[in-house]
Amino acid sequence: MPIQVEVFASPGCSKCGHAKAVLRRLAEELGGERVQWREVNILDEMDHAVALGVMSTPAIAIDGELVFTGLPSRRKLEQALRARLEAGA
Repeated sequence: MPIQVEVFASPGCSKCGHAKAVLRRLAEELGGERVQWREVNILDEMDHAVALGVMSTPAIAIDGELVFTGLPSRRKLEQALRARLEAGA
């Protein structure tokens, strides 16, 4: 079963664009069928963002758990995704 990743973003957020680009590349490298992700516009899904504890963008949730409350390094994001994949294997 693939892990579900959500990138919480707001319009005009340059760091959010970078987070999405890094996540897109990592998902492709780890296997598109293993990592499914989507962008969450916090203006459109405010209740969902607040329920997870998102206070700023970008923020990243993995399998419904808020993991990063800022822009993580590529290495930290990759480590978190690999750990989650190995735990579910």
